[in-house]
Amino acid sequence: MSELVGGILEPIIAKRAGMTLSLMNAWADIIGGQLGKHSRPEKILWPRRAHDDDPFQPATLVVACDGAQAIFFQHETDAIIERVNTFFGFNAISRIKIQQKPVASYSPEKASEASKELNEAEKQRLTEMVGNVEDDELRQKLTKLGEGIILRQRDED
Repeated sequence: MSELVGGILEPIIAKRAGMTLSLMNAWADIIGGQLGKHSRPEKILWPRRAHDDDPFQPATLVVACDGAQAIFFQHETDAIIERVNTFFGFNAISRIKIQQKPVASYSPEKASEASKELNEAEKQRLTEMVGNVEDDELRQKLTKLGEGIILRQRDED
């Protein structure tokens, strides 16, 4: 299921934000520590090339960062650029632009605090939504995906 969803979302994210799901998924590991919890990549701004013969120019990475952590993030930009470029395997990024705004991040600690079970109304609604799917395996995977979405929405509220 993740391959199917990833296959659908990857081109959309690449076109709209200029980056990959792999960067978004690995962000906390790339940045590490508190900065990884309080920031997220928003988009990559690739410079326009007038011709195919124009030399490659590295991009600008736009990062959302919680206001209180932005100053710490700014002090680490050189190291972060190096880590992101190591992740890509080439000098893709030359600059980071920080946008101060709240970053709602998913954390395992937060998820464990919330109830991990759907109530009866949520179960009934989900069953109705996937009830017409004939393939048992697909229906089970869609049910699991739906449970995750409902629980995540509940965590965000």
